[in-house]
Amino acid sequence: MSGRPAAFLDRDGTIIRDSNYLRDPADIVLLPNAAAAIRRLNERDIPVIVVTNQSGIARGLLNHNDYQAVRARLDDMLRATGARIDASYMCPHHPDVGGPCECRKPGIGLYRRAIAEQDLDGARSLYVGDRWRDVAAAATFGGTGIMLLVESTPPEDRDRAAAERIPTAASLADAVDRFLGALPTSVDGQ
Repeated sequence: MSGRPAAFLDRDGTIIRDSNYLRDPADIVLLPNAAAAIRRLNERDIPVIVVTNQSGIARGLLNHNDYQAVRARLDDMLRATGARIDASYMCPHHPDVGGPCECRKPGIGLYRRAIAEQDLDGARSLYVGDRWRDVAAAATFGGTGIMLLVESTPPEDRDRAAAERIPTAASLADAVDRFLGALPTSVDGQ
C-alpha cells in the first residue's frame, strides 16, 4: 500500500473516561496524558482516526445529535491543548437491535472505509483501545495493536490479551510512545 500510517483510536476508555452511553458533552473527562499523546501523533504527521461503537444510539439511550455534540466538545477540548482528531468513524448499531453489521467492532468495515477515504496504510498503523474488539483489526491489516489495561477493560479482555499475547499498555500515552519509538522517522506521514 502507498498510504500513510495512522493511529486508530477507540474513544471511550482510551481518550476519555468511559461513561457508558455518553450523551452530555459536559460529562466528558479527558484521560490523563491522552491529549498530549494525540498531539505527539499530530506532530509526527500521523493521522489520528477515532473508531467507536456507539450502540446507545440503536438502544435509544442517545441519538445522533447527542453523539455529534459530544464529538464537537471533544474536538474543542483537544484543540485547546494543541491536539486534533483528523477523522471519526462511528457505528450506531447493536446486534440485539437490528441484527449484525460490518461496521461494529471487531468488524472491520469502519477501518476499511477510513483506510480508503484517508489514503492510509493499515499495515503500518497503530490500533489502540481498552477492549479486544478495539485492537482486533490490527491482526487483519497487519498493524500494531496495543490494548490498554485500564479501569474499563473487562476481565475477559485482559485474559484474552494474555492468552493471545496482545501487547498491552497502561495508557494511550504509553501506547503512542511505544509506537512512535518503533516507527522509522522516514515513514512518518509518508
